[in-house]
Amino acid sequence: MADTTTTKTVEQPEKSNEELKEIATQVRRDIVRMVHAVNSGHPGGSLGITDLLVALYFKVMKHHPEPFDMDGKDQDLFFLSNGHTSATMYSCLARSGYFPISELSTFRKLNSRLQGHPTTHEGLPGIRVASGSLGQGLSVACGAAQAKKMNGDKQRVFVLMGDGELEEGQNWEAALYASHHKIDNLIAIVDRNGQQIDGSTDEIGGLGDIGEKFKAFGWHVIEGDGNHFDALIPLLENCVAATGKARPVIFVMDTKMGFGVDFMMDGHKWHGVAPNDAQLATALDELKTGTEGDY
Repeated sequence: MADTTTTKTVEQPEKSNEELKEIATQVRRDIVRMVHAVNSGHPGGSLGITDLLVALYFKVMKHHPEPFDMDGKDQDLFFLSNGHTSATMYSCLARSGYFPISELSTFRKLNSRLQGHPTTHEGLPGIRVASGSLGQGLSVACGAAQAKKMNGDKQRVFVLMGDGELEEGQNWEAALYASHHKIDNLIAIVDRNGQQIDGSTDEIGGLGDIGEKFKAFGWHVIEGDGNHFDALIPLLENCVAATGKARPVIFVMDTKMGFGVDFMMDGHKWHGVAPNDAQLATALDELKTGTEGDY
């Protein structure tokens, strides 16, 4: 019998930066509403990475929401290493067609597929690895990217890490491994917002010059703005263009924690604190409705 399954491929390079901004505004509305509803979650980092994930899922990546394939053959893969920012990923997955947008209302509730950190046993489309135990995502991405190369799959693997997460030593083992094995279909991204749960990264861990560190490990390094599409899209295009040249690629991305909601920006206060009713109203008033409408 012939296979009549249809695959929904998402390749949307035609979206303008203004359209991406509208989607990002809607995703930010989703984030603050999701964490407020259960008085739990991590809005600061989630808001900061929104522009990146919107750019990836709605413009840069080739991916197939329907039917969802865990192996991701012939499509780009994305791994969220800093899994506490799951609200952003859930919103982008739902709004790009992986599961119903209405399911966002179940975030962090009992028996929900949308747990605080993404997991695989609930079978949520778009999630290929459990994450949130920080420091593991780069290793996972190395394995997935190396498997693609071995299988003759020409697509790429993206992974996002937090800057505070780089204090975990496993990241640097993976960085050495990727360079040594010339895993040049891998694009790692560091969310350099300068904050972690206990304070600034300069005060807590002293990361120094992240870009220079990865250069010393043999990576191709690109650095720049992660919160404005006019800068972000060309930077991501440069990352893609740099693949296939015998070196892994890393984008050290400058963002602001809480970006898009003025009272949540800067500092680490909103790393893991949900807004109250009045704060939610203020945030939603600042975030005008996006293209899709609230769930």
